[in-house]
Amino acid sequence: MSRRLGLFLVAVSFMLAGCQSNNDAADLSSFGDSAKSVEDVSDVSFYPTDELITKGKVQFREGNFGKSYAIFKRAVEVYPKDPQAWLAYAAAADRIGRFDNADIGYGRLAKMIPNRVEYLNNRGYSYLLRGDLKNARQFFLRAYEIEPANETTANNIELLRNSASYVKRGEENPA
Repeated sequence: MSRRLGLFLVAVSFMLAGCQSNNDAADLSSFGDSAKSVEDVSDVSFYPTDELITKGKVQFREGNFGKSYAIFKRAVEVYPKDPQAWLAYAAAADRIGRFDNADIGYGRLAKMIPNRVEYLNNRGYSYLLRGDLKNARQFFLRAYEIEPANETTANNIELLRNSASYVKRGEENPA
């Protein structure tokens, strides 16, 4: 019987050694560490480097400009120094008519990449969408001066020419 008592005492001592000093059972997890160490942290956002940009581009190409805008908005929050995120954000804002937000993006880009063809083309296209052909032309010509063989710039200048040849319709009454 003393052998059983000895085994019992050994078992009890192992159980006591495994107990935590904190007596609050609510603070224990099933792994023996505190509940704080295993709590859900899904509100903490971690994104691999280009995940948001890639997802946003897919939505943009599909014509889901509202969805792409929301994704790119998150991208500029996560990567505030990434010009690609700001370019995409501003372009998506343009496509949903949020020119105020597009201007915020272009303002940031003007400090980051003021003489990059992508920025100049996007900024010019933004003005084209707004009907401000004069400013659109200025940005397209600056892009052309930097890279005359750029196909996007050539297409934008052609769009500008076509836009200028359309008759403006305003408030005047047709005869």
